[in-house]
Amino acid sequence: MTLDRRTVLAATLATALAPRVNASGRAAPIADTAAGRVRGLDVEGIKVFKGVRYGADTSSRRFQPAQAAQPWKGVVDALAYGPACPQTKADEATSEDCLFLNVWSPALADGKRRPVMVYVHGGAHANGSGSSPLYDGTWLARTHDVVVVTVNHRLNCFGYAYLARLGGADLADSGNVGNLDLILALEWVRDNIAAFGGDPGNVMTFGQSGGGAKLVTLMAMPRAAGLYHKVATMSGQHVTAMGPIHATIRAKAFMAQLGLKPDQTEALKALPAAQLVEALKMRDPLERKGSIVFWSVVDHGVLTRHPFYPDAPRQSAQVPMIIGNTHDETKAFLGGDPKNFELTWTELPGKLDNELVLDLSPDYLVAQYRRLYPHYTPSDCFFAITTAGRSWPGHLIQAERRAGIGAPAWMYQLDFGAQTDPKMGAFHGYDIPLVFGTLDAKGSMTGTGAAARKVRDQMSAAFANFARTGDPNGAAIPAWQKYDLPRRATLVINETSKMVDDPRKAERELFAAAPFLKEGT
Repeated sequence: MTLDRRTVLAATLATALAPRVNASGRAAPIADTAAGRVRGLDVEGIKVFKGVRYGADTSSRRFQPAQAAQPWKGVVDALAYGPACPQTKADEATSEDCLFLNVWSPALADGKRRPVMVYVHGGAHANGSGSSPLYDGTWLARTHDVVVVTVNHRLNCFGYAYLARLGGADLADSGNVGNLDLILALEWVRDNIAAFGGDPGNVMTFGQSGGGAKLVTLMAMPRAAGLYHKVATMSGQHVTAMGPIHATIRAKAFMAQLGLKPDQTEALKALPAAQLVEALKMRDPLERKGSIVFWSVVDHGVLTRHPFYPDAPRQSAQVPMIIGNTHDETKAFLGGDPKNFELTWTELPGKLDNELVLDLSPDYLVAQYRRLYPHYTPSDCFFAITTAGRSWPGHLIQAERRAGIGAPAWMYQLDFGAQTDPKMGAFHGYDIPLVFGTLDAKGSMTGTGAAARKVRDQMSAAFANFARTGDPNGAAIPAWQKYDLPRRATLVINETSKMVDDPRKAERELFAAAPFLKEGT
């Protein structure tokens, strides 16, 4: 839903009347920011601040770079998550006034310089927020003595509709304002995180899926340089961004869906947000399937090159990077249909037609997989082929191109599968609760058994070590060698993890015959 003024005023009154101590009797923590003081909560010894404003309301600057938060007087309560950007899949309050972040810290301004772990949520560039229960930073902050930050920013058309060729100079950056929001958030971290017990000179960004994709895009954006010092992606496989011609085609089609001509960008700015959200459900004018796509655009200004094409960006070559993927990525997208677990060999090739990004003959691929894995069922082949031909290649390309310029990278593959529904395997997004330690959160399928706790302890420690030192190695995992060529050393994560050179080599070589062109670009 979209917040109206009455809702905002009611929420303001409610927080103004909130108690100044926790239910446990602990005094509510108060932190100073450049814009004003904020009051949080003490949760199990962790200082938690939710809904901290880092940017001003974007509704009056739709499709334009945001402004920093305006100063306030007194102490503002930071007790509840801020609204998410308007979107088609929201299960929380939404508003164009959405530039809020959340902080979890063991202590405030105590002289310690803790590593800062800034998480960018998934949901492609279209949906999501930093307030999912899976991203709660309490366990991670307490267990590893780090400061955790999650972020909301503009999404879909609000963050990535490229109108530069249709409107005035004020729309020059419109195709990347969602990424500029993230830069604004990182500037907030630089300027404020010391008051929350963090080290502004030791910031790790990490993100899953679309969040990881945005982070690799920031690695190619000059304006982001120096604001982060390590990057970890979890199934964030962007290699290319959207080109300006395709982005303009999409912008025109979107405007037509709204009854507007291409030169009516001023009218587009004024439409109610709900109308724009409804129009997002239209079919993409360039893809074979799905709703319209908006994401980062090579606009020759904010983003001057593709994230990992034709090589890894040299501006961030010195930044250490973790590149991760899950063994059964596409079960997150295709596993919800029970029929996909009951396929026949006759049905299989036709089912592959709309699910592959790498353009190879489905019949040929089925024959090769039956040779490689004679014990696989048709459904086993379906999920393996779609993962290798859709959701895995970008990760490999990122690692290969980092190796090509001598940039440090560590690669992992998560094999540990869903404990509460084993047929789902290690699906896309399954690694999130294992890093955050949110095993029992809504949406987690890890369970809370000994095996899940063992994998959680490995993954969270590796990420925290990486945040602290720029190297993920530690006692919790086997010695994790950097990724290089031709070895392709990869940490395969399971209850007992191990290093494997070039895992799934035959599958990688099979799909290497076709170029990888990211959908929507």
